[in-house]
Amino acid sequence: MIGDASWLDRSQWPWPPRSCPMADGMLHYVDEGEGPSVVLVHGTPTWAFEWRHVIAGLRDTRRVVALDHLGFGLSERPASADYRPEGHAARFATFMDHVAGAAPVSLVVHDFGGPIALAWALANRQRVRTLTVINSWMWSFADDPVMRRRAAMVDGAVGRFLYRYANASQRLIMPSAYGDRRRLTRAIHRQYLEVFPDPESRERVLFALARALRGSSAFYAGLWAQRDRLRGLPLSIIWGMRDTAFGPAILERWTDAFPQARVTRIGDAGHWPHEELPELVLAALRRTV
Repeated sequence: MIGDASWLDRSQWPWPPRSCPMADGMLHYVDEGEGPSVVLVHGTPTWAFEWRHVIAGLRDTRRVVALDHLGFGLSERPASADYRPEGHAARFATFMDHVAGAAPVSLVVHDFGGPIALAWALANRQRVRTLTVINSWMWSFADDPVMRRRAAMVDGAVGRFLYRYANASQRLIMPSAYGDRRRLTRAIHRQYLEVFPDPESRERVLFALARALRGSSAFYAGLWAQRDRLRGLPLSIIWGMRDTAFGPAILERWTDAFPQARVTRIGDAGHWPHEELPELVLAALRRTV
């Protein structure tokens, strides 16, 4: 994908691209500002573009790093790569070794960025200064009937068809998960849609993660089993309360497990509070990262 982005709105994304080689493809990232390092980790079906307001708002006082997972955004999309969370997590660990440096970082994760990056955080607890979770998770949904039912709906022939040919992830699920879908303007939506213009790319990358909601349950369960390693770490949770994808029960599981966490509830935001109401998210981040 690197080098082929005529659709990219440079007024919204003005930062020079950087690249980090992986064994199975090149990762794109941006690295802006100076100061304590903050690493931003996106989920699906987006890319680092979802962090544009956070990058602009923190770069004057922080070093802000935001990557595109393989297959997303401006990163490459090799046919043979592993696009399950396990594959993304392995590449994220390599990325952190190459790019993050020796100093501890503040880690900010969203959606699938949670399990992807928390695998590294659990294994490298001493390298994490603070952790901020935004509408994400790190456990199996096997005991959650609502999420289990949703996962089953996409993990099959009908789900594959909808992801491949209707681009369900971006055209149906994404708008519905905004607190106010009018905030997802046509211009902004285009910055996500153009990344996956064909059925093959949508199945290879987006459907792989949709299936992984239950197909990677053992991976998530392994993370949750290690959650005690995060105790004592300054943990913040920022939550869009109108999220139709991850409802209040997901937030409650975080707060039950980590009652010491600083929680910012944003009542009028959905799944992407940092894109929907960025000033509220920035105010919370400036206090914690």
